[in-house]
Amino acid sequence: MKFFFKLIAIPVLAWAALSPNAARAQQTEASGNDEFEVLKNLEIFSAVYKTAELAYVDGVEPGSLIKSALDAMLRTLDPYTIYIPEAEIEDFRIMTEGEYGGIGSTIHARAGWIYISDPYEGFPADQAGLKPGDKILEINGESTQGKNVSDVSSLLKGQAGTSLTLLVESAGSAKPREVNLVRREIRIKNVTYSGMLRDSVGYIRQDGFTQGAMEEVRQAFLDLREKGMKYLVYDLRYNGGGLLDEAVGIVNLFLRKGVPVVSTKGKIKDRNHTYSTTKDPVDTEIPVVFLTSRGTASASEILTGAMQDYDRAVLVGERTFGKGLVQNILPLPYNAQMKVTVAKYYIPSGRCVQALDYSHKDENGRALPIPDSLRNAFRTAAGRVVYDGDGIEPDIEMEVPLLSAVAVSLVTKFLIFDYANLYAAGHEKIGEIAKFEVTDALYDDFLSFMKDKDYSYKLPSERILEQFKVEARNDSCFAEVETSFVQLADKLAKTKEGDLTRNKEEIRSMLREEIVSRYYYQSGRAEAELQGDRTVNRAIEVLLDKDLYRQLLSAGNSPKKNNHE
Repeated sequence: MKFFFKLIAIPVLAWAALSPNAARAQQTEASGNDEFEVLKNLEIFSAVYKTAELAYVDGVEPGSLIKSALDAMLRTLDPYTIYIPEAEIEDFRIMTEGEYGGIGSTIHARAGWIYISDPYEGFPADQAGLKPGDKILEINGESTQGKNVSDVSSLLKGQAGTSLTLLVESAGSAKPREVNLVRREIRIKNVTYSGMLRDSVGYIRQDGFTQGAMEEVRQAFLDLREKGMKYLVYDLRYNGGGLLDEAVGIVNLFLRKGVPVVSTKGKIKDRNHTYSTTKDPVDTEIPVVFLTSRGTASASEILTGAMQDYDRAVLVGERTFGKGLVQNILPLPYNAQMKVTVAKYYIPSGRCVQALDYSHKDENGRALPIPDSLRNAFRTAAGRVVYDGDGIEPDIEMEVPLLSAVAVSLVTKFLIFDYANLYAAGHEKIGEIAKFEVTDALYDDFLSFMKDKDYSYKLPSERILEQFKVEARNDSCFAEVETSFVQLADKLAKTKEGDLTRNKEEIRSMLREEIVSRYYYQSGRAEAELQGDRTVNRAIEVLLDKDLYRQLLSAGNSPKKNNHE
């Protein structure tokens, strides 16, 4: 179920810090360009703002108005170039450093209130007894009703060592209770799970690229090798990226010292740079399969792309996102910052994986994909043909089935979530994760739970039928087809009546993952997700078939070319 949520996540960037001196050099280089046009338009902007402030009937809020203007201006460039006001610097620091002061729990909004989603094991929320599904009524006496997740998150975060009091309502309790907590420094793990899949096959799941990611991966690798790992499945599915240096460091774990990993090329020539491995590797021989998805982006693509270009690993999964842009953080007055796209990056074969051309947009302002006719062929170290311009194509492509409409409804309406809370309240423990099953009896209990629940949803075909009705009325012909329309609509509605039974195996897996997380937290959920994972199982098959593994990395084989040949 994690992957369902990850599909809607916006990929994070590959970035590197830019010093104040470099920033001033950039400003100096640009200062002579179109100076009159710049000054003229800044004067017009100032005049427009002053006129609005003086004359607008309801008055204006200066900070909000200016920020809206800045955001709108930067949106004409690309989605990664953004203005970061001082008030948002802390949230941005969390993205890069993976640390913040807080209670250690995710939260979600539901019906005008904020609820605890997943407490982190051993952190303040967990230690204070907060459970998934607990409703946060107040924070330090301030009501949370009507507040969004961002507002409440800001109230929960703060300096490590400071205290706060929550008024919390738990399902089934007679009255709310006060919970006193002391904030701690929360470190978000980059490696969210590692373990042995079989006697000799290790597995590492990496979900982030914040500071320290390379060291986390190195330690996980060494621990698995101590347990007898001879093959590795490395999961980067839905990893949106992060720090470029960390990606280079992880490549260095598998490739010898002094090997180029990624080059950046931008407007400022003296900022162009090639990043190479700088240390002795940990293991240059172990067979590795990297798992990729459409959510594998940026720093994740640098890592997987370098491993593919050097024929060091087989890639299994989906084509990656296609983000080949690098951002720098530049200082602005009043402690604000700006994240600016300053370069494109190129992996060892010489290709750039950028999929969208932000310099060419359609009439609606949408960036255009780079057409196949403009994609260029490159070669890996072994001579395999690879292409630029649309992410990284895996060596073995795996189709990932979408969730059924009923499953999406159960997730978005928090019904799987609620049932897992109910189950955990009535069962003290579940035993080992590998042995826990959603039996037929447990599933029947879930069906009983669902009898009075609203999980209504519309099938894609129903939406098409509704649009047909609108168009038919516009064409003044609906009366002639109304009887057939009603009959077809009724038949579609009836097909949904048995969906909880028809999609039993899919829902059973979702229930298992959610219930396991109540006892074993995020790592348990990750382990439970692996059971029945087709892409993971295919990766294991590739690793254990030595002839196939060698063949996939040989000169005579190339990743799927999607009509390029």
